[in-house]
Amino acid sequence: MPSTLPGVPDIDDQLATSIVERLGAIEHGLRDSVASSDDMMRWTARHLMDAGGKRVRPMLVLLAASLGDVDAEGVLDAAILVELTHLASLYHDDVMDSATTRRGTDSAHSLWGNNVAILTGDFLFARASALSARIGPEAVRMHSETFERLCLGQLHETVGPAEGEDPFAHYISVLSDKTASLLALAGDLGASLAGAPGGSGDVMRRYGEKVGVAFQLADDVLDLESDAATSGKTPGIDLREGVPTMPTLLVRRRAAEQQDARSLEILRRLDSDLSDDNALGELVQLLREDEALEETRRLAQRTADEAVEILGELPEGSVREALVTFTRTLVERRR
Repeated sequence: MPSTLPGVPDIDDQLATSIVERLGAIEHGLRDSVASSDDMMRWTARHLMDAGGKRVRPMLVLLAASLGDVDAEGVLDAAILVELTHLASLYHDDVMDSATTRRGTDSAHSLWGNNVAILTGDFLFARASALSARIGPEAVRMHSETFERLCLGQLHETVGPAEGEDPFAHYISVLSDKTASLLALAGDLGASLAGAPGGSGDVMRRYGEKVGVAFQLADDVLDLESDAATSGKTPGIDLREGVPTMPTLLVRRRAAEQQDARSLEILRRLDSDLSDDNALGELVQLLREDEALEETRRLAQRTADEAVEILGELPEGSVREALVTFTRTLVERRR
């Protein structure tokens, strides 16, 4: 029978039921974890949480924990921890990117201003840190290292590659820090806390690093292909803010090497004023029709294939099969 696990079809029914039940508990835990007596924070801290989300990171904690004892102490706290950290980073990212929407609703900074949005993100990071302390010293260490990488990834994206640095290597390193680090934490914490077979935590950490990059490359495609109604974000918002993506890096390289008219025209528009919605829409359409989009899709798929190869180090069984399906779903999603 098809699985009832949201967004991950056709996995073992018993495993799916187990995870769905725990995802429900995690939703309650998320809300409890941001409860506050402060009237303002009560609303702002739940804003993006109430807007929904795929809960990819908690799901990965639970899948990894299913390699051992998914009911082990700390597993649910770890799932809440990684999602709180992710949500906190979104508040900050939207300020950095001047995003007006997130998950189909107004971004926090567009409603309450940059200062409130940043402080709300800080509040969520604080609550996540409290959870890591409850889990134990090793979780504190792992979470703090991940938090550092999130900050460095955002910094390196902001300042761009150093002189002489390969822009593609720089971009992949940004994806590794901004996205993959948290998925690596989710996999490692889940497997380690659940007492999974020896070495599973390391396998899940390496898997998370790889699947996180594939996930973000697929997001680069979605940012251009989807519309606001399905994705919850304005298409091409990264273009407006001058944030590099894999398709734009590919176009820039092609323009430098071939000097072809199409690449140069896209490049001209990329470097122009995109504050007007029509100008942004025209550029998005050009990139949708460009071969760079398909090239990015293929790169995301190859990276996902490498993540699946890492999963081959895990014991055979329904959990490994579910993780393979989880990987394909992340990369082939349409929203």
